[in-house]
Amino acid sequence: MTSTAPSPAPPARFAGLDGMRAIAVLLVVVYHLFPPAVLPGGFVGVDVFFVISGFLITSLLLREQLSTGRVALGRFWQRRARRLLPALAVVVVVCSALAWIVGGDVLVDLDDQVLGAATFSYNWVSVAGGGGYFAAATPELFRNFWSLAVEEQFYVLWPLIFPLFLLLPRPWARTAAAFVLATASAAWMGVVVSGGGDVTRAYFGTDTHAFGLLLGVGLAFLLAPLARLQWAESRVARDVTGAAGVLALVGLVALAMLPQSSSILTFPGALLAASLLSAVAIVAGVWPGSWFGRAIDIRPMRWIGDRSYGIYLWHWPLLVLAVAAFAPDATVLDRPGSPRGDGRSIRPVVPLRRDARAPARIPRLGAAARDTPAERARRTASRRRRRTQRRARARRRGHRHRCLARRDQRRSRRRGRPRRPREGAARGSRADRPHPLGNGCCHRPR
Repeated sequence: MTSTAPSPAPPARFAGLDGMRAIAVLLVVVYHLFPPAVLPGGFVGVDVFFVISGFLITSLLLREQLSTGRVALGRFWQRRARRLLPALAVVVVVCSALAWIVGGDVLVDLDDQVLGAATFSYNWVSVAGGGGYFAAATPELFRNFWSLAVEEQFYVLWPLIFPLFLLLPRPWARTAAAFVLATASAAWMGVVVSGGGDVTRAYFGTDTHAFGLLLGVGLAFLLAPLARLQWAESRVARDVTGAAGVLALVGLVALAMLPQSSSILTFPGALLAASLLSAVAIVAGVWPGSWFGRAIDIRPMRWIGDRSYGIYLWHWPLLVLAVAAFAPDATVLDRPGSPRGDGRSIRPVVPLRRDARAPARIPRLGAAARDTPAERARRTASRRRRRTQRRARARRRGHRHRCLARRDQRRSRRRGRPRRPREGAARGSRADRPHPLGNGCCHRPR
């Protein structure tokens, strides 16, 4: 793969990206862990991740193409697999094992979820299975993997399309092409939602939710020649971009605090706004000599940003398992709004309740620690049932013993021997009395 227009290679590490990752994962985690009154629109953090991924992957491809004259697809995909797959496999294996211990609702459609996670197609598997993200009766264990599936599909397809963009002679043409595709993706989401389509289909679809990734792609092409511009390192440029970055972060947090709906104002309105604000913040962070990038890359934020992938992977499955194990009557924050059709937002909570498709009850983790009235009634009924079964078995054993004793007595009388009760039957006991079943005794010879 060769380019017709040489340009400076992007830097190996971009300032501000770790801080942006930290902000994105904090928005999503706070949205899931705390009541919707805190960050009812915190799910826009996923779109921040999309813009970062599109920008970073395209910058990596540009740097490799400019340094070697080609892009080694095999090595690129190997690097992505080594970075993403081990942690993903550990989460799936560990959380699936814990789900079998906990039992109940977390086992619903678990096989389909694992299949989607293993094939990088969780979003399409969920759409095909009719799993309504915004109106689900039970929260899926690996539901947060839908965004990872979108990104992984991008990692597979984008390197194949990348050479077509390099055929365009100018960076601005490549940028314009990426922005046009992003606009088309956002418009397609709006068409699906406004036409009465499934909001989950619009939200999960790679085609309808690719505008964040494509904005990041266009941003990478736009900023590639930035290092050779003399005015880019001027104090005025640094101050302007830094102020724009601060305003973009303020707008992003404000957007996350606004209640969202299931109309086109949110899909794609709020999502597109979050993507644009993220793009502005990324420009401010990677700008040459920018103080904004250093400011958001402080040590705590950088620590969270370096671990944002693992935090995002683990937080949702562990939350679902903890609620199912220790608070089965509680609720899990799980959706940005409900598709009521009137554009109003609904409290994003979903009760955990048993489903008819769930397997038979498995002893739950921490059952001894729970002492709810329902659990006490269940344990009492179980004890009574076991006691009744023990008594029935004892009666059957006694009945058989008495029948065998009377059979031995009859045989002794026929042979002229003195009557002796069977060993274990007391003299004058109920074995000498007429059997209540009469001739219907199962052990009496005919």
